Amino acid sequence: MKTSAIILAAALGITGADCRASDIAIVHARIYPAPGVATLVDGMVLIHDGRIAAVSDRVALPPGTTVLACDGCVILAGFWNAHVHFVGPQWLGVAHLPPRTLERQLQQMLTHSGFTSVVDTGSDPAVTNELRRRIERGEVAGPHIRTAGLPVFPAKALPFYLADLPSGFTTKVGQPASPDEARDFVARNLAAGADITKLFTGSIVAPEQVQPMRRDIAAAAASESHRLGAIVFAHPTNLEGVRIATASGVDVLAHALEDVHGFDQTEIRDLARRRVTIVPTLKLFAQDRNIQEIRRLVLRAHRAGVPLVFGTDTGFLADYDVSEEYRQLSLAGLKIDDILAMLTTAPAALFKTTSHQGRVAPGMDGDLTVLGSDPKSEGVRAFSDVRYTIRAGKVLFDRAHPEADQSD
Repeated sequence: MKTSAIILAAALGITGADCRASDIAIVHARIYPAPGVATLVDGMVLIHDGRIAAVSDRVALPPGTTVLACDGCVILAGFWNAHVHFVGPQWLGVAHLPPRTLERQLQQMLTHSGFTSVVDTGSDPAVTNELRRRIERGEVAGPHIRTAGLPVFPAKALPFYLADLPSGFTTKVGQPASPDEARDFVARNLAAGADITKLFTGSIVAPEQVQPMRRDIAAAAASESHRLGAIVFAHPTNLEGVRIATASGVDVLAHALEDVHGFDQTEIRDLARRRVTIVPTLKLFAQDRNIQEIRRLVLRAHRAGVPLVFGTDTGFLADYDVSEEYRQLSLAGLKIDDILAMLTTAPAALFKTTSHQGRVAPGMDGDLTVLGSDPKSEGVRAFSDVRYTIRAGKVLFDRAHPEADQSD
């Protein structure tokens, strides 16, 4: 595809006088528009007004366009991380922290890994809602955030590993004792700013001890969420937790099973039939004795048609390096295009944003992850080689200036 400057300007409705400084072009790059789509070997992407205006092998750029150095780069749609948490003392007082401080924290946790969209699967709304407001106002450069707000647990059955979290979070979470209480909590949580609901259908109350959520309570929480237009994540832990989740109409398993005992092909076929998505979070289990079994479960689910979406439990895991997640997915037998789909098209499909997210194409959001090496020739380690993270045409992370103030 070859586009002249005149044709491009006419298509965009711009002239040299009104071309804005936010216009960005990335040139001489290898472009993967989407998994399974033909590669553009030496192409460029132009972003105008926060959206992709052109994807081509040759474009005469409008005056004033900022060109990012990128010879040999690989351009992909912006990555999603569908399992993060904003917990820890660094996020306290988020309403008053300087923008540069928040941007540095977001870079360290998320955007240095290419994430332009994230799903917070349970944090204090006072933190996540304010952080999101500051990002959406343009005060802080950061990823798009969806949040579960406060999770829902079985009554009197908080996970033992939450003991170290701030009491302000653990005392406000849902622990409904009846279906009516579950519906009421979900409605209040969504009204307070949550986008999804997170149920602990299997809560680890002590090592080797899992407390299931009552099925009628899980079903009430899920049906109320769906009535209000929210999808439902579940933390299942074991086979019983999965069965409660699927019987209740849950949309997403926020983890692969930690305890795979009894989980067979019948259960996998049921997940596939119900179109329940799995977020594997394999790094979380990398040191478990049964990690090979967990990986095999993920691969069997994938081959059976169960959708997979990328997520890491970053935030709960204080180590922000995501390379181990890619390594574990590769060890499970997933191919490069499988992992790319998990990062891009699959989460866009899950959240019904495929009309504007998940692909590198004209008209899509200007959300890009730009790598310094090619996963298809150098393997999964290249997914961690992030050079630029761009959301709506704004550079959130530039490896050459990793902690520069991107907000000016």
